[in-house]
Amino acid sequence: MAAVIVVLVIVVIAALIAVGRSVRIVQQFEKGIVYRFGRVLPEVRGPGLTLLRPIGDRMQKVNMQIVAMAVPAQEGITRDNVSVRVDAVVYFRVVDPIKATINVQNYMFAISQQAQTSLRSIIGQSEMDQLLAERETVNRELRRIIDEPTEEPWGIRVERVEIKDVSLPEGMKRSMSRQAEAERERRARIITADGEYQASKRLAAAANQMAKDPAALQLRMLQTVVEVSAEKNSTLVMPIPVELLRFFEKMTPGGSASSTDSSSEGEASEPEDLGDAEVAAAEAAISKAPIPGIGKAPATGVEKAAAPPEIGDPADLPAAEVEPATDPAELPAATE
Repeated sequence: MAAVIVVLVIVVIAALIAVGRSVRIVQQFEKGIVYRFGRVLPEVRGPGLTLLRPIGDRMQKVNMQIVAMAVPAQEGITRDNVSVRVDAVVYFRVVDPIKATINVQNYMFAISQQAQTSLRSIIGQSEMDQLLAERETVNRELRRIIDEPTEEPWGIRVERVEIKDVSLPEGMKRSMSRQAEAERERRARIITADGEYQASKRLAAAANQMAKDPAALQLRMLQTVVEVSAEKNSTLVMPIPVELLRFFEKMTPGGSASSTDSSSEGEASEPEDLGDAEVAAAEAAISKAPIPGIGKAPATGVEKAAAPPEIGDPADLPAAEVEPATDPAELPAATE
C-alpha cells in the first residue's frame, strides 16, 4: 500500500513538471519563437497561453516594442575641418523576431555599434552649418545609413534617429558670436541709412515747397524762433530776413542770372518724394489747396515788414554807387 502511494506521488509530481514545461504565457508586446530539438519552428507564437511539448521544445520571447537607445558622443572632424562632438538617439524595433534571434547574436549591442560608426561617418560627410541648421536632413541621412544593413539581414527597423547635441570648440563659439554681432550691426546700419535717405528726400521736398512761397518760409523761421525762446535760456537768436540775403545775392556779379538759372533748374527737376502712395496724395492735395490766412496781400505785408526799409529796391540805387562795387576791372584805371 505504501508503494502504491509513493508511485502515485511520483506520477503527480511528474505530471506537474510536464505541465509546467508545456505551458507558457506570452505578453501582448512579445512574440514567442519555439525551438524543437534545436530547430526553429516557422510558426511564431502570439500573445496569450501557449502549449509546448514537455520534451524537446524550448521557447524564446522577443520584445517587439520600440527601443530608444542613446548613442555615446562621438568626436570627429567635419568636411570644413571643424572638430565637433555629437551625440544622438536611435529609435528601432524588431520586425522579424526569427532573424533578430538567429542572424545576430545580440542585436542591441550590434545596433549600438552600427549607430556609433554611422554617426562618425555622417560627421565627416557634413559641414558644421549643416549639423547646426539642417538637422532634419542629417537625421534622415543617418537613419538611412543605420537602417540599410540592419533591416533585411537582422530583421530590425530603425524608426527615427535624432541628433541631441553638437558641441563646438570654445574658439569656434567666440567666432560665431562675433559673426552674429557683425551681422546685427550691418542690419542696423542699413536700416539707419535707409531712414536717413527717406528723411532727406522728405526734407528736400518740403524745402522745395517752401521755396515757392516766401511767406511759408518766414512763418517757419518765426516758428523756429518761438521754439528756441521756449527753452528758458539766456541766448536770443534773431534770424536774418530772407529778403536781405536775396538782395545781397542780386548785388553779386552774375547773381541774378545764377539765381534765375538755379530757380529754373529747381523748378525743372523737383526732388522725388519716396513716400508711400497715401502720403504723396496728401502732399499733392495740400499743394493744390489754398492755405487759409496767407494770401497775396498778407504775403506782401510780411515781405515788407521783414525787409529793411533803409536799403530799398536795388533798381533805385545810383549807377555810380553800384559800378565801383560790381566792376573791379575799372579800379586799376582809376588809380592811374
